Amino acid sequence: MKELKRLEPLQAATKFIFKHYPNCQGALLAGSVVRGEATHTSDLDIVIFNDNFTSSFRESLIEFGWAIEVFAHNLTSYQAFFKSDCKRARPSLPRMISEGIILVDKGVMQAIKKEAKQLLEKGPEKWPEETIRLKRYFISDALDDLIGSSNKGESLFIANTLAYITHEFVLRTNGYWIGDSKWIVRSLNLYNERFSKEFVEAFDTFYKTGDKDKVIQLVDKVLAPHGGRLFEGFSLGKER
Repeated sequence: MKELKRLEPLQAATKFIFKHYPNCQGALLAGSVVRGEATHTSDLDIVIFNDNFTSSFRESLIEFGWAIEVFAHNLTSYQAFFKSDCKRARPSLPRMISEGIILVDKGVMQAIKKEAKQLLEKGPEKWPEETIRLKRYFISDALDDLIGSSNKGESLFIANTLAYITHEFVLRTNGYWIGDSKWIVRSLNLYNERFSKEFVEAFDTFYKTGDKDKVIQLVDKVLAPHGGRLFEGFSLGKER
């Protein structure tokens, strides 16, 4: 994307709201600019509430020197997104609303922010033992594939899968929300910064050198409290 001459984030977001959604009942600015983590490619994440919207929608625009992502909801449609985010254990919308800076509030934002904060504090639904066992099996299977692989291309993508399902396992078994893309590392940091550093170092070493030892040690460490690797005796779908 070409370099854009930008207004300050709050100024740009406020101008955008009053230009496009002057009658909205609530709006907030969220994302990296609010957390102090913005880069030169960051956009403005703006969440808008208006009871005139018939359904939720999302759109991307460029205004006031910024790439802007709009997440629009009416006063009930956002709850379906809260529910789906919690079900997948990646609370994108609750996090945006909880951390967001209010731009417009006609008596609705405090209650919605409180709802989002309570969901985040509650954490994801606890995994039952059968789910933990299933995930152990899939992690063990991916780890065995990585150990046995001599094809560089295949190994890269096995490692990608292993990194994701291992991060998911350690966070879910400890009652933490998971992430996706850059939020994998951010979610691991929220859980334990020391472990997150170890996790990144293990996979970084593999990607740079092909050395699998640190990845193997990391995965075994994650699985150990739950019985270690699982293969023998695993069964899925068989009638007893």
